[in-house]
Amino acid sequence: MINMFGKLSYLWLALLLVGCASPKPLPASRPFVFQQDTFAFTNQTAWDYHIDPATGKTTHTRTEPPPSYSHHCFVVARSAVQFFHHAKFDPSQPVADAAAYRRLIRRVISRSPLAEEPDDKRIVIPGYANLFAFSQAQGELLKANCGGAWESYFQRGHWRMIFPLTRNHQAKMAAQLLKSVEQNTPAVAHIVRFPQLSINHAVLLFAAEERLDEIQFTAYDPNNPAKSIVLTFNRARSRFTFPATPYFAGGRVDVYQVYGAWNY
Repeated sequence: MINMFGKLSYLWLALLLVGCASPKPLPASRPFVFQQDTFAFTNQTAWDYHIDPATGKTTHTRTEPPPSYSHHCFVVARSAVQFFHHAKFDPSQPVADAAAYRRLIRRVISRSPLAEEPDDKRIVIPGYANLFAFSQAQGELLKANCGGAWESYFQRGHWRMIFPLTRNHQAKMAAQLLKSVEQNTPAVAHIVRFPQLSINHAVLLFAAEERLDEIQFTAYDPNNPAKSIVLTFNRARSRFTFPATPYFAGGRVDVYQVYGAWNY
């Protein structure tokens, strides 16, 4: 979801100027696995981005033909967490019909992304081994029932990006995100540069590697289900950097976790 906020978004931000609360990571029973716990389909960009390699300046034109599924990065990242916490896949059962899967998807999406369910309370998805296989076969049903683009426009944590994200805040955020993924609890991160909105995106962090001078977070990017991406936190500068992609020139970004507290 890049360069997509208009006047309605700012109105929503103004309505959500409330206090800050830090989410508490809740340990999960197993690690999150890329291309097993992720979706097989792509959140498409509504724009074709043209990045000047010499200056990093980005221009864009509308994608033609218009994408059929775009502006869903927050929805896709959040939904992956909800399936990770609340669904259980059973490939030994026969494939169900569309109506049954529609009901099951909506039940999963109705649950909180904050904590996982015990095995006996999970929603059983028959006919498939994992979310990736399920979304390869039932992608259109998942797209139609996981949530609309408006949920990315009006994600409840958007109010936070209009206030300064200081180096101290970013250092605390890096520690918070590290603790979360070390406990096998994937975290949805809002990646942004405000007010220019050269990037305004959501990824799902699921692993991290600590080095002397930095932390490298491995992330699922809804815009690229084929390959994970690395978000880096530099300890000395207390700043995050995001790599170059087809939609971003690469460089410093601000980061904070969403879907981890009542006001985020």
